[in-house]
Amino acid sequence: MNITQNFYDDLAPQYDKLFEDWNTVMHEQADILERIFTEYGFSHEARVLDCACGIGTQAVGLAKHHYPVTASDISAGALSEAKERAMENGVKIRFEQADFCSLQNTFEEQFEIVIAMDNALPHMLSTESLSMAVRSICSSVCPGGIFVASIRDYDRLLEEKPPYSPPYIHSTDKGQRVSFQTWEWDDNIYQLTQYIIEDEDTLHTSKFQCKYRATRRDELTSILLSVGFSEVAWKFMNETGFYQPIVVAKK
Repeated sequence: MNITQNFYDDLAPQYDKLFEDWNTVMHEQADILERIFTEYGFSHEARVLDCACGIGTQAVGLAKHHYPVTASDISAGALSEAKERAMENGVKIRFEQADFCSLQNTFEEQFEIVIAMDNALPHMLSTESLSMAVRSICSSVCPGGIFVASIRDYDRLLEEKPPYSPPYIHSTDKGQRVSFQTWEWDDNIYQLTQYIIEDEDTLHTSKFQCKYRATRRDELTSILLSVGFSEVAWKFMNETGFYQPIVVAKK
């Protein structure tokens, strides 16, 4: 089991604590994605593969919008949480445990839309591993289909290499919850430490660690075009309302 699997297996039961209201975010992000899908000419009949589904934030929302959704993740813990949330929301989703570096080992079919949101691709710690992942994803997109992904704005972050992210402070029924990340940089790779502090009846602190590679938009664009996508466009928060830059690659 690799560091990414461990990170998400451990974090999965508490992942929703990173949001003030997970259900609200789930609906908001589904609305954003639906607008992008519609812009590219896809109806609700388009088959969607969320190849880094986590606890189902995008997959469940899209299923509630009546898209036929398949969801996969490398983390069994995250998949377990996603299945529970799909059940709670009354939606049917096909779930599979799969590494997005080798999707063809799990899925024989192709999809009109494949997504990988919330900075999933920068878990690839080299150009070679990122290329392998994008090639695998491209193989799961049918001709004329699209791949939609979001990553942090590393073009900006690499200018300063900040040591932490601003904290999120959320009120709860019993007090407050604070979540923040520290980033320890080694060139363009950084170790992320996620803290969740719950100051309620008692004080409880959780800590999770993982590594990312700060991936510039030009590099990802070049890789997308090299593996078989014909068009690549970047969309930013002022256009989409999403908290990270989104790339849309058409096959």
